Amino acid sequence: MAKIRIDLGINKATALHMTSSMAANPQVFKLRCGVQEYDWGKIGLNSEVASLKAGADPDFRIDPTKTYAELWMGTHPNCPSMVVIPGQEEKPLIDWVNEHPDSLGSEVKDYYKGSLPFLFKVLSVRTSLSIQAHPNKVHAEMLHKSRPDLYKDPNHKPEMAIALTPFLGLCGFRPIKEVARFMEQIEELRNAVGQKHAIKLITASRSIDPPLQREAMKDCFSALMESHKDTVKNELKSLVQRVHDTKNRGDDLKPLEGDIMLKLNKEFPDDAGAFCVYFLNVVRLEPGEAMFLEANLPHAYLSGDCMECMACSDNVVRAGLTHKYIDKHTLVEMLDYTGRPVNRTKFQGIQDKQDVPFTIFRPPVPDFGVSRYEVPSGTPEFKLPSINSASICIVINGSGNASNSTLGAPLNLCRGSVFFVAAQQEVNVSIPGQGEGMLLFRAYAGFL
Repeated sequence: MAKIRIDLGINKATALHMTSSMAANPQVFKLRCGVQEYDWGKIGLNSEVASLKAGADPDFRIDPTKTYAELWMGTHPNCPSMVVIPGQEEKPLIDWVNEHPDSLGSEVKDYYKGSLPFLFKVLSVRTSLSIQAHPNKVHAEMLHKSRPDLYKDPNHKPEMAIALTPFLGLCGFRPIKEVARFMEQIEELRNAVGQKHAIKLITASRSIDPPLQREAMKDCFSALMESHKDTVKNELKSLVQRVHDTKNRGDDLKPLEGDIMLKLNKEFPDDAGAFCVYFLNVVRLEPGEAMFLEANLPHAYLSGDCMECMACSDNVVRAGLTHKYIDKHTLVEMLDYTGRPVNRTKFQGIQDKQDVPFTIFRPPVPDFGVSRYEVPSGTPEFKLPSINSASICIVINGSGNASNSTLGAPLNLCRGSVFFVAAQQEVNVSIPGQGEGMLLFRAYAGFL
């Protein structure tokens, strides 16, 4: 019996040591994430960003007068996430990753030289973001080298938006026949781009020559961007009056894209960007739908809440609907002027099911992918499988507990909780009682 007691004592001590060691170096932990208060964000309690931040951070108070635009999750220096491990001092996630490079996963660590390749966000959009595009990797390096004050890093910035609420945006050039129809019907648009360019585009729309069509689209769009301020102001004034008259008669505004044009002009009066609604596809996403914004694709977010994942960069080339620096020449030269139907602007996820149904969004870039877990109510538990990449997860709805072999105690999860999962770590999520289910998003490197 004495021997048995000694063995049990050793086992207990070993277990205590292992538990202490795991708690000191967990591979799954919560993150405290920062909020960006850009002017275009939703205000106070109307902001999903503010609501999520307040749900997980008891020290955060929502100011009903402030705009809350973006919640950032990652290592970007403009708003780094902080590692929260009980009993330890908070530190930036980038510092933790530098100390534990193997947590990224072997391929991610080697390919991205020890860096987390993606930036994960929640956006709450009240007023329109700028007409913009992002450079490819080679162009980003050139811009950063020539103008580091404006383009602060050499990385590309492909990005993907997944709607949380009904979401409205502009994305990619319309088929040229649609643009030509607007040119024929809207005199103010013809005047803004110039009759010569308008006629060239209308003529090209009747051809089957794609290079000619792209050239005509570029000429028209460039002419709009370079149009004299007085011309833009006068033509918009005339068009706004025409839309109001149409609305007062009870006629359909769709042929003039009237509702969106009025919104853009109200938010940015006399800005040529209001005419972009006639060049770019109007994309309406329902919750769970996505769009992928590859390099050189013109776009603008107009309203709604979404998840957004991107390469870890902040490079943006803007040309309208903004008070920030506008680089018209760079934008018009870099854009892809290929027209595409609106249904091709949506990015289709892949439906899968393990413990629970989930959707995988994996765009054709190595930097990131996103999984959307929609856990039905009454589900007692589910697993986040181990993968060969570090990942960041956020709970949008629901509550529960996350356990992992390196944790001394489970993580309490609630609406707004954000947590980091090192590569090759499995996480079990339990939902107590007859829970309401859970909506969770997980971002990771995209070439798995």
